[in-house]
Amino acid sequence: MTNTIANVFFPPFSFVNSDYLRMLAVCLLCASDSNDDANDRKLLCTCENTKGTCQNGTCTGDYCFYTWVHGEEERGCFSKKHYREQCSGFFKGFFVSCCEENECNALMTPPPNINGEPTTVSTPEPLHPEMWISVSSLLLLTTISVLGFVLFLRFRHTPCRLKDPEDHDTTLIKVPTGEDPSYGDIFKEFCTSGSGTGLPYLVQRTMARQISLVECVGKGRYGEVWRGTWMGESVAVKIFSSRDEQSWFRETEIYNTVQLRHDNILGFIASDMTSKNSSTQLWLVTHFHELGSLYDFLQYSSLEPESCLRMCLSVACGLVHLHTEIVSSQEKPAIAHRDLKSRNILVKRNGQCCIADLGLAVIHTQAHDSLDVGNNPRVGTKRYMAPEVLDETIRVDVFESYKQTDIWALGLVFWEISRRTIVNGIVEDYRPPFFDLVPSDPSFEEMKKVVCVDQHRPSLHNRLNSHPVNHFAAHKLLGFR
Repeated sequence: MTNTIANVFFPPFSFVNSDYLRMLAVCLLCASDSNDDANDRKLLCTCENTKGTCQNGTCTGDYCFYTWVHGEEERGCFSKKHYREQCSGFFKGFFVSCCEENECNALMTPPPNINGEPTTVSTPEPLHPEMWISVSSLLLLTTISVLGFVLFLRFRHTPCRLKDPEDHDTTLIKVPTGEDPSYGDIFKEFCTSGSGTGLPYLVQRTMARQISLVECVGKGRYGEVWRGTWMGESVAVKIFSSRDEQSWFRETEIYNTVQLRHDNILGFIASDMTSKNSSTQLWLVTHFHELGSLYDFLQYSSLEPESCLRMCLSVACGLVHLHTEIVSSQEKPAIAHRDLKSRNILVKRNGQCCIADLGLAVIHTQAHDSLDVGNNPRVGTKRYMAPEVLDETIRVDVFESYKQTDIWALGLVFWEISRRTIVNGIVEDYRPPFFDLVPSDPSFEEMKKVVCVDQHRPSLHNRLNSHPVNHFAAHKLLGFR
């Protein structure tokens, strides 16, 4: 019986390629309803940029926008939830304007004094003495009116201006030039028309400077996670250490992928590079989930069978969305996570989960048959490594191989959730996978011996098969008889 249940979470290699992934594909229905509402009442906007993200010169969204930044123009669209942040006025060298009609941004241009040039005033011709009294009175009234209007405009636009010219270079992100292409290239790529997952890139930079860090909620080898506040709302700020900057670059790149937003993928807001105490900090700003990671949640919470199934399905939904390539006007490449584990999954208030930490993800597109594995020396978590990774037989040039390693890790996550499920009044304490076979921080060789040489697999208690929900999950949803 133990082996049968274990096979539910660790299906044979051939089953992973067909039936198992087909089963997971059913979970895409979980997100279909939410996507339908987002397409209502969309505007057709002119789309112009140098990043190649426009299709036929147009895009669709709730608002159209036009930006002018130091002589470079850009037109595009974005969703209504970002209206307040995107349409924030103008200051020297920067202008943004929004509108709500089809292609209303096509003919927009910046104001004539956007660069702060002084306005020339023509000198009036000399007046005849007999006209002096009447004209001087008129000039006095005109001068007072003009001064009042100028003061009104000045105070009205003060919130949209920088404090002084020196602040412009210290508060905005600095993009190095010359022989360091990594920074410049990636920031050019991120300055999109607003059709990605997070806010448009210019707005990300403005927004990130308005966040106040409140408390540190987690620490790891690769940095810290803080709870911050922005405009009265809680946000999560992941601060990467300087040694893990490639993970920050990679995660920022992937989160800006078009069509990545999903209920079971951690919501991305912005990314920023800041300076504190003469050191560089790399920020990734996302939605904040107060229940924390699945790993932490399972430490102190047990689950009813229905909650267990809901959690497992939500993780599967998120993984299916990552693995699926979407071919449409705004394409989404297929993505393999490569570091799926309970610490990289967050628990939402509704009992579902969302997948986080895409710093090791691999991207694949069928159109060009291209495989982008990134440039990150970091490796995945050894406890969750699949057998083909441990014995180094994985085909690193085949995208399906990376998807299969995600399925292995998914099975381990299911095992962790199932142990904390109450059946017949019995529940087991939380334990990580292979807790009884390897130490708390196992080495690569230790995991290889347990998984590949000794062929050990985590086992489940027979009680889990006695409940109707667990029985359905094992024998119906996963296709076993």
